[in-house]
Amino acid sequence: MPAIKPYGDSTDDGLVQVSFTLPIGEPERARQSALKFAESMGLQRAQVQHMKAMGPDFTFFVVYGASIHTVDPDDIEIDERDFPELTSQEINRMIRETLKRQLVVVGACTGTDAHTVGLDAILSMKGYAGDKGLEYFGEMRVLNLGSQVTPEEVVTVVRDEQADAVLISQVVTQRDAHIVHLEQVRDALEAAGLRDRVVLIGGGPRFSAEQAAELGYDRIFGRATKPSDVASYLTWAVTERAKAHEPEAAPAS
Repeated sequence: MPAIKPYGDSTDDGLVQVSFTLPIGEPERARQSALKFAESMGLQRAQVQHMKAMGPDFTFFVVYGASIHTVDPDDIEIDERDFPELTSQEINRMIRETLKRQLVVVGACTGTDAHTVGLDAILSMKGYAGDKGLEYFGEMRVLNLGSQVTPEEVVTVVRDEQADAVLISQVVTQRDAHIVHLEQVRDALEAAGLRDRVVLIGGGPRFSAEQAAELGYDRIFGRATKPSDVASYLTWAVTERAKAHEPEAAPAS
């Protein structure tokens, strides 16, 4: 496939729309600064289509222009799913046959994050867009701790409930709060000697799967994650871990 450009009015015209805010309030100087910034981004024939003062010292812009850049789709590497996609029947059967009890999941939005919409979409019975959440599965016991939970509270529930998995959801990203909050939970679990006993999952719209290793998580889920994706991964990861820790059968005498 040849390299491609954005499509606006005609093929390969490169037309794009971008929006941004600059820390400048003087109208004409702000407009010229926006055009200069667009040019530095590789936009030709840039035009400010909309600008609005955001207080005395900031201005918001919508700018149109033709990008000089292209992308070759053949150079893109797509991460393949490395766990099976399971039906609800398979999920319940795998948990029942392997664990011989319910799989216990603790979910929370930690730190200052009060946004539970993503967490609830994954955990609640109703799920999201017709895709059932973890509470739907009879062989899972879900403990939704809600928002602004401290790492210490997560640790307490994990210990008291002997949880198999922890799911931390983060939406707020100012000053990398989402990263800090995930690291705090990881550190608290490690300090309590519980990290190796649970499958640790993070999720939110600003995360990517590649961040799991650097954050010390077993899995990171980002945008467009369905509840069934999380259910499939949890079931696979927890049951695989359980099978790996099964005592070896004694040799026949």
